[in-house]
Amino acid sequence: MTMFQDMGISPATLKAVKNMGFEEATPIQAETIPISLQNKDVIGQAQTGTGKTAAFGIPLVEKIKKENHNIQGIIIAPTRELAIQVSEELYKIGAGKRVGVLAIYGGQDINRQIRALKKGPHIIVGTPGRLLDHINRKTIHLDSVETVILDEADEMLNMGFIEDIESILAKIPSERQTLLFSQQCRDQSARSLSAS
Repeated sequence: MTMFQDMGISPATLKAVKNMGFEEATPIQAETIPISLQNKDVIGQAQTGTGKTAAFGIPLVEKIKKENHNIQGIIIAPTRELAIQVSEELYKIGAGKRVGVLAIYGGQDINRQIRALKKGPHIIVGTPGRLLDHINRKTIHLDSVETVILDEADEMLNMGFIEDIESILAKIPSERQTLLFSQQCRDQSARSLSAS
């Protein structure tokens, strides 16, 4: 049994996690958080409901430099529902440190997203198509990103997003930490994304 208080997490994040009702880490959290805090790449297999978002979200929030209002972390998700869900959980995890989180997805007014981007979020969570749209419009700049998370990578590959993801990754500095999570991690092409 691993307790969050024993994982070297800052008091602000620890308080936020406790406010969410969590004290004991799930297996994926106990394995992922210490490795991620050391800036090592992670390839993980986790089903929905295992605490995967907190597994990558806690270390991501811990590494954010609040005074730097450039995008420092990006999470790529296959659907807008997942992007919204992940961004809401990251907002709660980052509440104590006042980390800015923004969800970017299709079906929402792009001008509203552009206005929100001008406020300088630290973390963006988005779907591949809309992220690429913002990159092409030069409304998102990824040159300060230090952490990339591919959530449900197998699902994104099944949906045909590999070229979009590769285009996004090409805009991010190669000196970065990459975390890749799949429900099924047997697909070699999902693993190859972590090396892009």
